[in-house]
Amino acid sequence: MNRRSFLTNSAMAAAAVGLKLSSGSVLAASTNAAMISREQYNKWFVFDGLGVLYDINDPAGSIQDDWRMSDRLRSDLLKSGLDCYRQTTGAPFPAYPGDDIFESSVSMLSQHQKLIDANSDVLMLVRTFNDIEQAKKDNKIAVTLGFQNSHVLGDNLDNVDTFKNLGVLTMQLTYNGQNQIGGGANVSQRLPLTEFGHKVVEKMNETNVLIDLSHSGERTCLEAIAASKTPLTISHSGCRALVDLPRNKTDKEMRLLADKGGLFGLYFMPFLASDSKANSDHLVAHIEHAINVCGEDHVSIGTDGGYTGIDDMEKVRKDTDKMTQHRIDNGAAAAGEKLGNLNFMPDIVGPDQFYLLANKLAERRHSSTRIEKVLGLNAYNLMKDVWK
Repeated sequence: MNRRSFLTNSAMAAAAVGLKLSSGSVLAASTNAAMISREQYNKWFVFDGLGVLYDINDPAGSIQDDWRMSDRLRSDLLKSGLDCYRQTTGAPFPAYPGDDIFESSVSMLSQHQKLIDANSDVLMLVRTFNDIEQAKKDNKIAVTLGFQNSHVLGDNLDNVDTFKNLGVLTMQLTYNGQNQIGGGANVSQRLPLTEFGHKVVEKMNETNVLIDLSHSGERTCLEAIAASKTPLTISHSGCRALVDLPRNKTDKEMRLLADKGGLFGLYFMPFLASDSKANSDHLVAHIEHAINVCGEDHVSIGTDGGYTGIDDMEKVRKDTDKMTQHRIDNGAAAAGEKLGNLNFMPDIVGPDQFYLLANKLAERRHSSTRIEKVLGLNAYNLMKDVWK
């Protein structure tokens, strides 16, 4: 896989498109909250539970031949105030025709590590929780690697150790389909966590791998949470009580996750709106619903997107349609993905998206303490807990 293909596939893997939602009425915090200043924001730990390094305006030109980021990508990333993000790696789809899933995943891991090494003045690979703290001290962005589909493990539990030793600290059990572990969002919601899936959960607990249940079907999700002895995450999803799509999670799943000490992350995706035209108002509604269900200590964000601004919205719309059609054609699309979707919030896209979200929440009278938790402190505490 060459650099251009790697980057394009990474961008596709990071975006999971959707539709449908009514924002509903959710009560905000009763405390009066002042607007968040840049100075205050810059002191926070800001975390994205699922991101990708690419320039949405020109994905193929985001990474140079020597693996360095383009000036535009680097500039917008540094402007964002981001401290840490999880990068999707491995082969997320059920299979790439003619490819070996294990081999493809190792290759993609190598490519991401080359990217981090080539930009070591601003990026740091996370192998232990201490690396997150060190990156913050060094004014670098911590990059933690994660799978979006644990089908890459095959039937060998030792592969959990293999991939962890290669830097994969978070493993999502399923993507949209069914695998050897359980059921995903696109198949029956009644598919259970398999016998092997129970062993995978136990193994990941033993090795301090963070289990991610984004994209999972409801029964698989509930049974995995119940089986786990450590907190888990649903890093990028929405609230099904507001939009009834299988990529969004039920209150039952969210509540059980929080009861286990886990973290629920909201994506910046079209699944948040019933007509697929999601904006920051829909995002705020989902965050508020999640806080009401899970409590403010168990809510976070996972954009499932990038950090560059939009230069030409019409071009981006056309490019997004091409990507969506590709996902539909190869069976990777979730229910609700359709042409015409945008895989980001058009009113808060780009390097200012987290700061703008902070002040959207402040306008709704959420306290700065709560906003800081949602933007990263909760994730910081979870990673510290699970990764020891």
